[in-house]
Amino acid sequence: MATAVAELVRLSLITFLLTSHSLCLTANPATTSTVTKPKRFVTKLIHHDSALSPYYNPNASIRDIVSRLVKSSAARFTYLKAKSTNAFVMDDTRAGVVPEKSATEFMANFSFGEPPVPQLLAMDTGSNLLWVHCLPCTKCFKQSNPIFDPSKSSTYKTLPCASPDCIQSSPGDKCDSSNNCIFLQKYLDGTAAAGLMATEKLTFETSDEGLSPVSDAVFGCAHESIADYDGQISGVLGLGPSEISLTTKLGSKFSYCIGSIRDPNYPHNQLIFGEGTKIEGAATPLELYNELYYLTLEGISLGQSRLQIDPKVFTRSPSGTGGTVIDSGTTLSFVVKSAYDVLSAEVQKLANGILERVQDPDTPTALCYKGTIDRDLVGFPGATFHLAGGVDLFLDKTSLFQVTGENEFCLAVQMLEGMGEGLNVIGILAQQNYNVAYDIAAEKVYFQYIDCELLEN
Repeated sequence: MATAVAELVRLSLITFLLTSHSLCLTANPATTSTVTKPKRFVTKLIHHDSALSPYYNPNASIRDIVSRLVKSSAARFTYLKAKSTNAFVMDDTRAGVVPEKSATEFMANFSFGEPPVPQLLAMDTGSNLLWVHCLPCTKCFKQSNPIFDPSKSSTYKTLPCASPDCIQSSPGDKCDSSNNCIFLQKYLDGTAAAGLMATEKLTFETSDEGLSPVSDAVFGCAHESIADYDGQISGVLGLGPSEISLTTKLGSKFSYCIGSIRDPNYPHNQLIFGEGTKIEGAATPLELYNELYYLTLEGISLGQSRLQIDPKVFTRSPSGTGGTVIDSGTTLSFVVKSAYDVLSAEVQKLANGILERVQDPDTPTALCYKGTIDRDLVGFPGATFHLAGGVDLFLDKTSLFQVTGENEFCLAVQMLEGMGEGLNVIGILAQQNYNVAYDIAAEKVYFQYIDCELLEN
């Protein structure tokens, strides 16, 4: 009898343990299945003047580099102002993208087709269309990578005129004799690209996940271009919010992280697409207007002092003029004259008796000083752009000032004469050392102060 009872107790204990184990597995499904990481697509970003760039000239002087930066920023500002005010047709197949060759600040490198062919593209948050040169190319500017040959790709497909993507990207009457969708991309300086709209497989190379393919990405296959480029890039990567943009196709989220622009050997600049985009940090509201990214700039501080600037000068008027655009293609930042006057006056007050004023030949209206940033600005306060939502975008001395010569530096927040109370632009120098993440669907931009190298781990 005792033996039978003992056996019953033993069986009951086994049953209890098995039942408990089963309940634990049910309550913790993660222990029985693999958690799928959100997909992300990563590409390195190459600055025009970095040692990794095909444009790199080791013999270029600081003056040569700065002259290009100033001209490209001014040209870019002119383009953004024209686009923001509907000064030209807004259809991305005909509107300007890059005002001139020197405005190519950052380039992304990823592959097209199967087998994959690497292409180098100018990154542009101010446009939507992704396009590259394609063979046969009857009239194309030179480029560093081989021109993409769609006839050798097993994944290339032309876009029919009736497809939704064609309607989004090109007027309905823009069809060839075979009913293929065609595009014409015109630039403000007369540059143009034309060809077929198509879909293709794109391949991104990430540091942690190997190769990440994107199937059926919409792009412009340009068989002709007219441009004053000196070669190197293959086309343009538009990062705008349109339905035809690659950012929309990959989940309406993307981020870029830019480290030191002054360091030509900095290798960690990067661009990330997809749901796996790292969206952390402080969030500020994002507004889309004329397919540009607008933020609400509420004020500027220098050190601990909030400058006496009317916040209205940073806002967009009911007619659509003005406002504050965040842009990846402008190196410098621009503010309207009334704001610039207050900021420059405060900088001069702090520098008075310490720094010697000089006039820069490329920017005669800029506030410039003799010396070096690292040596002569020790202890000089940084500036802060105060954004809606309590977000502070901090500009340290290397972001607030730009080296312009062997023994000269200038304020990197400027205004253009004759522009009046118009557009404000937050350029890439002000975004330096931040991971800037765009969640287009949620209408937010996130700023995380970080060393870009940390994003690779």
